[in-house]
Amino acid sequence: MSESRIVRAADRTHWEGEGLYTRQSMPFTGNFDLGENAHGQLLVHNDDLIDPGSGVDRHFHRDAEIVTWVIAGEVHHDDSSGSTGLVRAGQVQAMSAGTGVNHREQNPRATRTVARVIQMWLPPDELGGEPEYRTADVPLDGRGAVLVASGVPGDEPAVAIRNDAAALYAARLGAGEAVTLPAAPYGHLFVVTGAIVVAGPSAVDGDRLAEGDALRTVGSGELQVRAEEDATEILYWAMRAQAVSALR
Repeated sequence: MSESRIVRAADRTHWEGEGLYTRQSMPFTGNFDLGENAHGQLLVHNDDLIDPGSGVDRHFHRDAEIVTWVIAGEVHHDDSSGSTGLVRAGQVQAMSAGTGVNHREQNPRATRTVARVIQMWLPPDELGGEPEYRTADVPLDGRGAVLVASGVPGDEPAVAIRNDAAALYAARLGAGEAVTLPAAPYGHLFVVTGAIVVAGPSAVDGDRLAEGDALRTVGSGELQVRAEEDATEILYWAMRAQAVSALR
């Protein structure tokens, strides 16, 4: 039997630090068992605003797949493996923490622009391995649902991740345009900008989702998504199993 639940933007956990404001679809700030609060493979889904010259100082991760989608501005990455990169709007960043890596994410002061990024964490399908950092351009306009990140065998995403049960799609739509998202045992649909109406799960059929809203599905068939506004952007995770990771 299929299930669905809408998580409204206002119901997310909000946390504010120096130069950083984060809206959390899953509880993150504090001491949480991320697997207990996961939906499918998705352990963390943060919608962050980062002031110029601010960000997250160097810190440690192990056995985590971290995908960052930049919406506005840019983010500079550097880590203890020697990887560095500058990721701008229209690009995706993926980091496999593997056996362990210290990294830092900063909005360069020179941008003078508040960066907005969606950061998402998943468990790896196997523990360990060398840390790895990847970026890619991801054009969306006029392309329907674009496969951004995936570890599913046979997929050809913009960036690969080490999780064989999860695939991330993105789409940018004009008002009245529609896209079909694939069926999935677990789905997480997030409205980045604009507004949509979803046809599919009976519990939300015809409901309007606006910026910051998320739809979580279990056992759903294909989702038909129609944009209600111009420049509507969505992110959708299609996942095959429920995570059990106790990542913190």
